[in-house]
Amino acid sequence: MSDSTTTPTQHKALVYDNPGHISTKVEYVDTLTPGVGELLVKLTHSGMCASDMSVMTNQWHHMAPTPKGQIGGHEGVGEIVAFGPGAAEISNLKLGSRVGIKWMAYTCGNCVLCLAGLDSWCETGKVSGYLYPGTFQQYAIAPAHYVTPIPDAVPSEMAAPLLCAGLTVYAALRKTGCEPGDWVVIPGSGGGLGHLALQIGGKGMGFRMMGIDMGDKEQFSRECGAEEFFDVSKYGGDSTASLADDVKRVTGGRGASAVVVCTASNAAYAQALNFIRIGGTVVCVGIPEGEEVPIPNATPTRVILSSGRMVGSSVGNRLEAIQLLDMAARGVVKTRLRLEKLENATELFELMRQNALQGRVVFDLQN
Repeated sequence: MSDSTTTPTQHKALVYDNPGHISTKVEYVDTLTPGVGELLVKLTHSGMCASDMSVMTNQWHHMAPTPKGQIGGHEGVGEIVAFGPGAAEISNLKLGSRVGIKWMAYTCGNCVLCLAGLDSWCETGKVSGYLYPGTFQQYAIAPAHYVTPIPDAVPSEMAAPLLCAGLTVYAALRKTGCEPGDWVVIPGSGGGLGHLALQIGGKGMGFRMMGIDMGDKEQFSRECGAEEFFDVSKYGGDSTASLADDVKRVTGGRGASAVVVCTASNAAYAQALNFIRIGGTVVCVGIPEGEEVPIPNATPTRVILSSGRMVGSSVGNRLEAIQLLDMAARGVVKTRLRLEKLENATELFELMRQNALQGRVVFDLQN
């Protein structure tokens, strides 16, 4: 079943033409026909994520190098224009339904890890934009059972970044174990993940949110829900002790209940344990680039004496995606974004590398 009258034989896509470097190229690629259990989605928007840059530049050493010609992207929103055999019955969706494609493009749904809600570790999972065609293109194939329905009240451009950035921090905030009224610190509060974490944690979950970032992101962080903010650039040199003192001062001398490290910074991880109260939690989200560096003060003694927890968190699962989109439909979280063309991607990734972006960039794929 399809709307074949308007589906072109080729369409525009953004590929990584020189993996290992920030370099992209717009090309025309064949529009594929969905197979058994698959959908063809006409994408209208795709978010640009720091993970895309890491994949493009081969900065994550735990992953195999990205092949030349890889179509990037993993935050895609669009309309279903064709069903493969059996796909309509699996999805319970219709032609024209808006759906989202996430970081995990495919999971089996049946392995032990999927059944536990650990979608990112599916034994046969596929990652969108890495060894699998991503969402930086106008048409994409997606498994019918794994796309996320987009509520009518959520504009497509706002929904796109929620499919990775928003979903990632929502899953991480759930892992803090915090209660309403608890202090939660967000290093990297002005970035794509951080600004969504402030909104979801504050307005959505009732936490008291504290942002840490460069000073030019203070107003933005406060607008997104930071009750307190600290400019990391003001602490200089070995800033850990004085910054930790300020965090504890604001929290009544006890420290925060949790820290969700959104930034891919080894320095942020080195500071995080100093921010938490006795029994607090550090949730590790941002993956630092390059060689692995141990967290210097995460010694067994330190963790034991603080009764602290360190928890790893990847992107969320299918249920969490639905819950988050419901939050967005109720106005709890709104992506702060700028719309851009695919042709500007290389320049925008350079700005991202310089930490010169606030909020999220979303590509408009409609022309």
